[in-house]
Amino acid sequence: MSFWENFWDIFWWFFTASVFFAYLFGVFAIIGDLFRDHGLNGWWKAVWIFFLCSLPLVSLLVYLAARGDGMAERSVEHSRRNREDADSYIPKVATASPAEEISKAKALLDAGTISPDEFARIKSRLLV
Repeated sequence: MSFWENFWDIFWWFFTASVFFAYLFGVFAIIGDLFRDHGLNGWWKAVWIFFLCSLPLVSLLVYLAARGDGMAERSVEHSRRNREDADSYIPKVATASPAEEISKAKALLDAGTISPDEFARIKSRLLV
């Protein structure tokens, strides 16, 4: 066996694997989009899933052609909603209230860990 025969076999294997992974990505993206779409009836979702299982490549291409624009809009809306949820949740759990921070600083002052000047600096920063 020559080098070029091995090279083209390896090239063909990588090409086939890349196409297969792209196909799987498309199928999972479509399935995710189907269940994200609240405007589509459950029976239509079942029909799309049936055709994705029976005629996979044709169904994938038809779905992308017929519903591709809505797919992008639903994805953007889902990302925006997730970002808003995270932006509203993180500040609630990540930061303590100024009163809690002052009480922690007071405990450190009482323990002798920080000086009165540092306590005053912390307190003035939190009360601004």
